[in-house]
Amino acid sequence: MLPAPRGGGFRMEGYWVWCGSVVQGEDGKFHMFASRWPKTLPMHPGWMTASEIVRADSDTPEGPYQFCEVVLPARGAEYWDGRCTHNPHIVKHNNKYLLYYTGSTHPLSDPEPPGNFGLTDPQCIVARANKRVGLAIADSVLGPWRRADEPILPTRPGRFDSFLTSNPAPCVREDGSVLLIYKARHYEGNLHGGMTIGVAYADHYEGLYRVLGDEPVFPPESFDIEDPFIWQTNEGYYMIAKDMEGHLCGEKYGGIYAESPDGLKWSLHGQPQGYSRTVRWDDGTVQTLGNLERPFLLFQNGKPTHLFAAVSDGSDGFKDASDTWNMVIPLKQ
Repeated sequence: MLPAPRGGGFRMEGYWVWCGSVVQGEDGKFHMFASRWPKTLPMHPGWMTASEIVRADSDTPEGPYQFCEVVLPARGAEYWDGRCTHNPHIVKHNNKYLLYYTGSTHPLSDPEPPGNFGLTDPQCIVARANKRVGLAIADSVLGPWRRADEPILPTRPGRFDSFLTSNPAPCVREDGSVLLIYKARHYEGNLHGGMTIGVAYADHYEGLYRVLGDEPVFPPESFDIEDPFIWQTNEGYYMIAKDMEGHLCGEKYGGIYAESPDGLKWSLHGQPQGYSRTVRWDDGTVQTLGNLERPFLLFQNGKPTHLFAAVSDGSDGFKDASDTWNMVIPLKQ
């Protein structure tokens, strides 16, 4: 990884910013789809009820990106994604733009006072249980976006994804078929279990998505990961993802690097660490960030050229963060 530009990426005054995903539009500009929610709520779990997906643009991949519009706003508690949109992952396929995301809803009022909002508040409990993966489609990167009235990945009672589905990581093939990695949790009594990773497939991105297998991709007791990003080469599939405890790549909140011949059976790469939370800036300084996750690779002419990641300025994950933004790290070619 090359030094990261200090002035690059995407920030918004008064908002927590997360989940950067970038595509070059038909206008030649680079468009970042990101999540934001107001700092009147705590960073975590404020996103569960108040996140919305926005678009920002830049003339270059490095940025800085300037806010343009809210892409998927709240649209009412009666919709499956009516109160929250999060985890955007943008893909351009032929002349269509495919925006995979996580949505949620709840029928309750906003938390009061918002600054004290926590994991045990009813809004958070219901919103977490209602998280599902969806897809919005547009003919232009500027929209309008066609949102479906149903998620593409509902939960399945009695399976590893009985509680929620989220964090979509699609690999859209040339013929329009999709291999989709996603995060899931199952019910343990009235509560959720640990995080697992599932894999689904669709013959066409607008078609039926079916989960492949009744077991998660990785055994949850040995692979505590989230935020996968996958891509395909002639040799098979590759993945980078956040290592929750550092048992796999050697660094807590660092990134694993895994490979698979078919997208179903995964193993750690020979060099298992995909990225580190310690970054070099273009002013010569080195910094270990509190978070560096939601990795997204920008491919140009078939080659990865930039790594985008959601980061925080603290030292202990979400707990002591006072600011978050989406940073960009150029890659050696």
